[in-house]
Amino acid sequence: MKYRQLGNTGLDVSSLSFGASSLGSVFRQTDDAEGIRAVHAALDAGINLIDVSPYYGATKAETVLGQAIAQTSRDRFYLSTKAGRYGENTFDFSGGRIASSLEESLRRLRTDYVDMLFLHDIEFVEPAIILEEAIPALQRLKEQGKIRFAGICGLPLALFEEMLPQAQIDVIISYCHYSLNDTSLLELLPLLEQSGVGLVNASPLSMGLLSTRGTPDWHPADPELKAVCLKAAELVAERGEDIAKLAIQYSTSNDRIPTTLVSTANPVNIARNAAWTDEPMDRELLAEVLELLKPIHNRTWESGLPRYNKGIFA
Repeated sequence: MKYRQLGNTGLDVSSLSFGASSLGSVFRQTDDAEGIRAVHAALDAGINLIDVSPYYGATKAETVLGQAIAQTSRDRFYLSTKAGRYGENTFDFSGGRIASSLEESLRRLRTDYVDMLFLHDIEFVEPAIILEEAIPALQRLKEQGKIRFAGICGLPLALFEEMLPQAQIDVIISYCHYSLNDTSLLELLPLLEQSGVGLVNASPLSMGLLSTRGTPDWHPADPELKAVCLKAAELVAERGEDIAKLAIQYSTSNDRIPTTLVSTANPVNIARNAAWTDEPMDRELLAEVLELLKPIHNRTWESGLPRYNKGIFA
């Protein structure tokens, strides 16, 4: 497992990190005991960053994760959770709610601090709320020692371009923008590196786009994007390989991307995912896949307020 610096935080994070959303039965019904074993398998494989949110499984993911990390040493990993989003259309970024949300998360997680607290999917609310209410709340929590670093997350890259010059932020989570089919996150790297903001990349499989099972019905991608990504997955399968392996290797191989989040509640899967990061990538197969994906390269979809979605092709 490789480790890289997370911006100016001083944290050295594993190139692959553990997204605990699966522990909340977000993608399929999961067994809690198996999920707990998955967390331990991730730590045993060298993964040292775990991310969760009260939104995942309506607090179930945090509850199960709390059970898992109570059984190991707190100094084995960095822990991040989120605040502000609590349901598909339920948001509250007021200062008071962020503070109370963290207290609830700490109880579920059975710890007295988190390394990072992210404002969850901030593209859905007016930026004034984030700048005037939410971020000052994060700064207060830092001063109280309940969080070490403050972060924001969301889908549109325009969100970060607007927010970062105005906000005191240590870290961000960006998802679905550094994968086989979309590398537009590279355009944001100069701003992040200049400001010393740490980057957590998420969803190397583009929320299920890169899969032979076909994209979930809820996925917001357009039909052509779904079809081309499915073809890419099928091509890799025809070569006797798994596109998940190629995707994880691709997303974790760039030294400018400190860490990439993957989520699974299966201990065998997370151990395999971690092992893949140390194996050589099939460059010939990668070239074939990237060529097939060219027609939809960097295509994304709308999320949140119109201001953050201008000019995108969805």
